[in-house]
Amino acid sequence: MPRRTDLESILVIGSGPIVIGQACEFDYSGTQACRVLAEEGFRVVLANSNPATIMTDPGMADRTYVEPLDPDVLAAIIERERPDALLPTLGGQTALNLTMALSERGVLEAAGVEVIGANPEAIATAEDRERFKAAMEEIGLSVPPSDFAHSLEEAMAIGEAIGFPIMVRPSYILGGAGTGIAHDTATLRRLVTEGLDASPITEVLVERSIAGQKEYELEVMRDHADNCVVICSIENLDPMGVHTGDSITVAPAQTLTDVEYQEMRDAAFACIRRVGVETGGSNVQFAVDPRTGHQTVIEMNPRVSRSSALASKATGFPIAKIAARLAVGYRLDEITNDITGATPASFEPVIDYVVTKIPRWAFEKLPGAAPVLGTRMQSVGEVMGIGRTFPESLQKAIRSLEQGRAGLNADPAEAALDPRSTEDLLDAVAVATPERLFELEALLRRGVGVADLASATGIDPWFLDELAAITDARMALELRSTLGVTAGDLEAREWRRLKRLGFSDVQVAHVLGVPVDEVRAARTAVGATATFKTVDTCAAEFAADTPYHYSTYEEEDEVASSGRPRVIILGSGPNRIGQGIEFDYCCVHASMALREAGFETIMLNCNPETVSTDYDTSDRLYFEPLTPEDLANVIASEQAASVDGGRLVGVIVSLGGQTPLKLAGGIDPSLVLGTSPSAIDLAEDRERWNELCVRLDIPQPPGGTAVTAEEAVTTAQRVGYPVLVRPSYVLGGRAMEIVYDDERLVAAVEALSGVGGALGREGGVTADRPVLVDRFLEDAIEVDVDAVRDATGEVVICGVMEHVEEAGVHSGDSACALPPQTLTPEVVAELERIVRLICDALEVRGLCNVQFAVKDDQVFVLEANPRASRTVPFVAKATGVPVAKVAARVMVGATLAELRDEGLLTDPVGGHVSVKEAVLPFNRFPGVDTLLGPEMRSTGEVMGIGETFGLAFAKSQLAAGNRLPTEGTVFLSLADRDKAGGLEAARAFVELGFSLAATSGTAALLEAEGLPVATVVAKVGTPHPGAADAVDLIAGGQVQLVVNTPRGRGPRADGLHIRETALAHGVPCLTTVAAARAAAAGIADWVRHPLTVRSLQEHHRR
Repeated sequence: MPRRTDLESILVIGSGPIVIGQACEFDYSGTQACRVLAEEGFRVVLANSNPATIMTDPGMADRTYVEPLDPDVLAAIIERERPDALLPTLGGQTALNLTMALSERGVLEAAGVEVIGANPEAIATAEDRERFKAAMEEIGLSVPPSDFAHSLEEAMAIGEAIGFPIMVRPSYILGGAGTGIAHDTATLRRLVTEGLDASPITEVLVERSIAGQKEYELEVMRDHADNCVVICSIENLDPMGVHTGDSITVAPAQTLTDVEYQEMRDAAFACIRRVGVETGGSNVQFAVDPRTGHQTVIEMNPRVSRSSALASKATGFPIAKIAARLAVGYRLDEITNDITGATPASFEPVIDYVVTKIPRWAFEKLPGAAPVLGTRMQSVGEVMGIGRTFPESLQKAIRSLEQGRAGLNADPAEAALDPRSTEDLLDAVAVATPERLFELEALLRRGVGVADLASATGIDPWFLDELAAITDARMALELRSTLGVTAGDLEAREWRRLKRLGFSDVQVAHVLGVPVDEVRAARTAVGATATFKTVDTCAAEFAADTPYHYSTYEEEDEVASSGRPRVIILGSGPNRIGQGIEFDYCCVHASMALREAGFETIMLNCNPETVSTDYDTSDRLYFEPLTPEDLANVIASEQAASVDGGRLVGVIVSLGGQTPLKLAGGIDPSLVLGTSPSAIDLAEDRERWNELCVRLDIPQPPGGTAVTAEEAVTTAQRVGYPVLVRPSYVLGGRAMEIVYDDERLVAAVEALSGVGGALGREGGVTADRPVLVDRFLEDAIEVDVDAVRDATGEVVICGVMEHVEEAGVHSGDSACALPPQTLTPEVVAELERIVRLICDALEVRGLCNVQFAVKDDQVFVLEANPRASRTVPFVAKATGVPVAKVAARVMVGATLAELRDEGLLTDPVGGHVSVKEAVLPFNRFPGVDTLLGPEMRSTGEVMGIGETFGLAFAKSQLAAGNRLPTEGTVFLSLADRDKAGGLEAARAFVELGFSLAATSGTAALLEAEGLPVATVVAKVGTPHPGAADAVDLIAGGQVQLVVNTPRGRGPRADGLHIRETALAHGVPCLTTVAAARAAAAGIADWVRHPLTVRSLQEHHRR
């Protein structure tokens, strides 16, 4: 059946900000869906609050609403746009939950909107644990013994009947939020309380835990004619008990027999049919008892999921694209597979390689969070490695993580485990942690048997045998080295065997004790060079039209030759705090712009979640680690593929964050496009940068560099405390700290330089990578400026962004406004003048971001980054100027004047205020203090757009999940230095009708200024006669907003219990006076103005 003709307009709901459990895989799937629906002739209306996505580019939909993902807001969009249908299955759990809310309110029925892809009944059957259990039992599929509870008392009674260990699973949740395994009554009570709070319908499933069993997933698709296909089988290396998002996963499944696989396949089809997903993709999760082979259904996601993105990249099968076409009426056999161009989508993909996904965590960013993996997802990103064997794909994935490891072993970081005893390591591997893989390797190297490790961990012996193969090969090479064998003695077949086990040149060099260049030269001399194979969905049974490649070491290379000019774009690797989807956005825009300009684009990246690794984003995709060796292989491949005048024009290194910049030094300088590596290094090298600022007469906070704690103390005593301490060459404020005395400074420097320190795996602190020690300007306003400069010297200022929080809060964690709200025209002019000076001095070709502190109208430069910044997508959405596209064209030689003539570079639009707000992961880490500081901890961002700053700020808070109250009580606990500034906010709250509660010192100040304090609160741990307890007030629902501003050496620790309680009870908590003032302005405008929504196209007047 061809596509439906009764539909004209379709609303697509995005997934909102990047959060743990719901990341950029939904930008990838949503972007695919919007493209497909537009190709099919539908009018596409998109709602999403995330400015950093490709999905929210105005060109992706006919109407793009960057608005909070809230039922009231979506109802207003529906009222305005009157879509015929709503597609909810490509926006993660957020879109499903919103669709159910709109359905239950009657909004969809009243507006005549049909839900396509998965109807509300199917969503409820899959997401409501009670209904799902009943549905599975009805069709004869096994589920764990369990029952449902809607109160703590019910849950405790069920737990007593079932017996420990017990798994608690809330309904309608994301990324395992609120889940856990209880081994005793106290833990069960805590988990049930958290689970009931996490579930939108206050329902938890209390079931017998099957932790320790093997875990599998099947990605399944179904069309309206009941055709079903399995796209991919996925096996978790970690057994049940670790959230699949935190587990190492492998595709295809490695340890199932054919009979077991067919049984699982039949069960998955029965599941999707019974749940009622009529069109689209679903993810079905199974547990298998390793002793009996008994299979149990765990859960089913009636939508495109995180695993769907992995399955798509693993097989080349575009699940989201196919799901969108199925939703509008097509059958699987009517849709052509893009990769082969010959087979229909009803052909199940077959792959002749192995794919391994490894998560990336950020525990180092979250002091107080225990690095232990469980049923609640905690990872912030992931990587994927492709190889002919499991060891090859595993080691490629490990080095893709960019965490100082060259592979599973054979690198300097492995020495960290040497002092630990075998008994200690055996105890450690019984608990799932990010380090378990390396601990297992160390135990195998010490001779501990596979059977013992399988018993201790629950990991299938097959995987442990494969790890042992890596360990054995390393030990054999080490033995030969002691016998005098050199790199030049190894034959081609020996090199290929090592490479098929995933060994990098760096690992071989480490074992042989020689420079890595010597290893590469010896390897290539005997003809052991990388060959590139094609991801083709069909194991080479059909020709593949789409050039999507991975490397291995065989005889035949499948990279097609080209006669066109080509540009390699280096991606940003795994998502992490400090380097996220914003940089992928820039890389994708570069590919779009250069393809439109006639270049062939080559993408190199290893992140399976992103749009950049979609097979049709660029002309060619290499899914490879971002390391010097792998980049050199790709450059050699592209140069060898040049025919008939085709050539490799160069490599773009300045759009993917810090990751590609670290590779720039190893590339032939003539191939680096844009700003030169030497200029980039000048901006990072503190001494050279200071000299430049002095020469240009640019003020900056006094500071210096240090390699030892003693040098750091000397610098701090010279410039005066407080000082900001940070390492060189990092993103996201990594390991950055504000310190107020010598003792804390020494501790901070030593924490950076030790083996287990923040930079330990990367060699610690050295003369080439010193610690930076700068005077910290308290109470200054921080400002970001993005600019583009071309080869003629013309500079365009793209955006001047004023941060809401004062300096000291990392720019990535602070809200910011464009245009600036409190800076004078003279200050803005000075900021722009200095940016132009810096761009000229660095001879920037492309993007440059400069960060400033403004104190008493005096401008200080903090740092300059002649590369893309995380603010680029926000600036583009706020101004209507495609900043990254302009920069990419400039990097390959276009001038800004030429781009104006083409119409690519336009004047920025105005008439509105845009606010970018950070989204923080604290709800996943209850023990972590929510206090903001110089080290970035946010995982994503949202954007609010309004006629006033207040409206834009209020929208940004709603989008970030911090709905500002419009009535009730505001509790204030202000540090002494903040009390004067806090008066303004307190007065504004009183004028809005709020009651005030305050700690005794703050209350005395407020009352002295004529502001009534309804409740005087004792300091936590310090009882005061007649004073209320802050924790009790918040927990009892008597406080609707908390303002807590601890500052300085001691007071910064105060208020932790207040902030923890606010987080636990969902009460917005602001930790700066500036944020409190902004909140008051936001509430005032939100109350005065009716809710309005407006598309980006209207804001941009297009």
